[in-house]
Amino acid sequence: MSNSKKIKELLKKLTLEEKAALLEGKNEWETHDIPRLGIPSATCSDGPSGVRRQEGAGDHLGLNPSVPATCFPSAATVANSWDEALAELVGRALGEEAQALGVDFLLGPGLNIKRSPLCGRNFEYFSEDPYLAGKMAAGYVKGIQSQGVSACPKHFAVNSQEERRMAMNAVVDERTLREIYLTGFEIAVTEAKPMALMTSYNEVNGTYANENSHLLKDILREAWGYDGIVITDWGGSNDHVEGVRAGSNLEMPNPGYDSARSLIQAYKDERISMEEIDECVARLLEAVLKLADNRKKAAAAKAGKTADKAYAEKISAGESRKSADNASVENAKSEPTEQTSAATLADGNMEKAARYGIPVHEHHAIARRAAQESIVLLKNENNILPLDTQKKTVIIGNFAKEARYQGAGSSNVNSTKVENVLDLIETAPFHYTGFAQGYHRNSGRDETLEQEATALATQADQILYFFGLDEVSESEGIDRRHMRIPENQTALLEILAKTGKPVIGVLSGGSAIEMPWEGHCQAIVHTYLGGQAGAGATLDVLTGKVNPSGKLNETYPISYEDTPAYNYFPAKKRNSEYREGIFVGYRYYETVQKPVRYPFGYGLSYTTFEYSDLKVTEKEVSITLTNTGGRDGAEVAQLYIGCRDSRIFRPVRELKGFRKVFLQAGESRRVSIPLDNRAFRFWNTCTNRWDIEGADYQIQIGASADDIRLEGSLTVKGTTKRLPYEEETAAGKLSSYYGGQIQNVNDEEFAVMFGSELPEDRWSASNGKLTINDAICQMSSAKNPLARGICKILKNKKEKSEQEGKPDLNVLFIYNMPFRSVAKMTGGMVSIRMTEGMVTAVNGHFFRGLGTIIGGFFKNRKLNKTYAEKLSAKK
Repeated sequence: MSNSKKIKELLKKLTLEEKAALLEGKNEWETHDIPRLGIPSATCSDGPSGVRRQEGAGDHLGLNPSVPATCFPSAATVANSWDEALAELVGRALGEEAQALGVDFLLGPGLNIKRSPLCGRNFEYFSEDPYLAGKMAAGYVKGIQSQGVSACPKHFAVNSQEERRMAMNAVVDERTLREIYLTGFEIAVTEAKPMALMTSYNEVNGTYANENSHLLKDILREAWGYDGIVITDWGGSNDHVEGVRAGSNLEMPNPGYDSARSLIQAYKDERISMEEIDECVARLLEAVLKLADNRKKAAAAKAGKTADKAYAEKISAGESRKSADNASVENAKSEPTEQTSAATLADGNMEKAARYGIPVHEHHAIARRAAQESIVLLKNENNILPLDTQKKTVIIGNFAKEARYQGAGSSNVNSTKVENVLDLIETAPFHYTGFAQGYHRNSGRDETLEQEATALATQADQILYFFGLDEVSESEGIDRRHMRIPENQTALLEILAKTGKPVIGVLSGGSAIEMPWEGHCQAIVHTYLGGQAGAGATLDVLTGKVNPSGKLNETYPISYEDTPAYNYFPAKKRNSEYREGIFVGYRYYETVQKPVRYPFGYGLSYTTFEYSDLKVTEKEVSITLTNTGGRDGAEVAQLYIGCRDSRIFRPVRELKGFRKVFLQAGESRRVSIPLDNRAFRFWNTCTNRWDIEGADYQIQIGASADDIRLEGSLTVKGTTKRLPYEEETAAGKLSSYYGGQIQNVNDEEFAVMFGSELPEDRWSASNGKLTINDAICQMSSAKNPLARGICKILKNKKEKSEQEGKPDLNVLFIYNMPFRSVAKMTGGMVSIRMTEGMVTAVNGHFFRGLGTIIGGFFKNRKLNKTYAEKLSAKK
């Protein structure tokens, strides 16, 4: 029986209680099963840079340990490779590990736009550009799903801020929404067809993303033809009934049966139809049944022993780890790592992962390759790199000893092994003479450490200085306060520069930073967050074994004050207004000719490339690319399109294609980049569709957004004569947008751009009382002194953990979440009615609120028990 026919039969047999239960989580990570009808549960797991499958009791914040898995470079790192095939390779490895660990829905990749460098989760996102983000995400999705596992791109949509992310309203005009914040998702959905998609916590123009029919129906389902399922972010459901009506299929994690009861009551009250419920259930069943079939096929395919199974057995049999390592490495499909010391196996993570069926060495090799291709060479004065093997070289910096290789939050992976530079130094072909820590990771300056580092530096010919953003700088649940790296690290860099010895900076970090200290370094190698194999990849680049080919996925401004959203980020109240419009990242800097430290798409190589012979047709752009240097290497040819005579406002150029090409020294190759259906389009607010403006377009090929090597033109026929903004322009109402000067857009002009009156901005309800949709951190202004005291305690705990350098994710989550989420994240212990009682108490009516909480507790427990009995009675 086909799944579609089976689903129709199941819908006839399922009770309303069972249907409602299916549309919410069974526990922290699993969907509901219906044993009497043979409907299995499916398992979800975080997984943007590695599978985080928890052992035992699950929790969203990773407080309980997870099974060892490969930690691949972060999305922000791999995006620097500009290599869709590499993204697919990493995705395939992620999917293979998910399948081995019994995971059905791998929650990733994340592809929100890097609107501001201060978003604390930028390390999980690909780019400030939607085209690059979409293409890389599509590669991940294809790779993950090739292994019979569902990818789940996130967070849909307009999720650019971590603080109060669950109690924030993104106010964005339709053109900006379509062109910037949805295009990446559109590419991933239409080209890779993910089986699942995760909605974001925030509201979009006043309606929560998970119940926003414009997003989920008009755009996702109808315009893009999406036929997969929609999953809430954990605790991200507001009104479950409205979510189902909008086409959201699964509320996670586990709200007990409160949400299910609300859906049944809405059906009885005729606020939702059985057809709407069945449509959501049918899509969910289709995904769950298909994934269950895939699990069976994967299990059947595990017939023979893999190299890593043999490796695990050899370890168990007491054979030497060295011989086991060699056996596994010889069978790896990709280039293996050169060293697997006994120390790296001490905690047993590789052995444990291998027992699950993860090809640990092969995947470590893939992680290393991904890091190699994603490292960006920012500076290389006098070709000091690759390292001169004869010069005495010292290593300074805590990061060389304790690698900063991944971000903090739900993406945190229990790695199978973690390399650091000092452990690998014996295999590196250069004259290493010593190490000094130099600074503490998360504290102020230490004069003793600085003196030790200086003394060591004076004995060297050159210095490798490892530094960058620490863990507290980048984390889910908190945004950065500035773009600087810790002061104790830059102070030491200045001291080292004064020794007169060349300093080669090796940066770690997942997002853009200010670099006023750049002049103290003769060379800068940016490794981003390179995953568990990042240290080996870094040494490969420093020594010239690998020629760097990474290109920045984001702009590095000179200062934070230069950024387009500087005056708008973060939101001061509930509304986060996207007044900068389409001028995000390089679109702004290039249009207004604002100097930057390093432009979007920038990256050096140990060789040189020449661009020549541009040819432009209606279907493609082609050039000849030549490696004119003495080393083999790869270059990313970037296609940008502009329209100088446009009657609508536009950035001076926009990325519309790219190709990464590997060339041997002296080799030339003809490279073609297609002009696809997104090349010339813009969102027309007059026709409410994608249109093309008839005009002459500039076709530009560059090595970065600021380094255009070749330019041609193409006359393109338009699809409409109705263009937006003409009346507004005649009245001078959009002058900021036409000039690209969008840092100080006033209310009147933004309202014209937005297309209607701006929504009221507020911190709490107009009467000064908090509601269930206000964040717990807003209790700082509550009428109840006890609530203010609790808020102060949470704030102190939050700040203390930040000072200690390790954000308390549990505190951060609670501090920023709305009251309603207490009912969504406590496994059925708390109902929405009980959270209403909490808010009543917070608003100054303590005993009335306490009575509602206590009464609600006993009523909720009884109702949950009755509901569970109804389900079990049908088994």
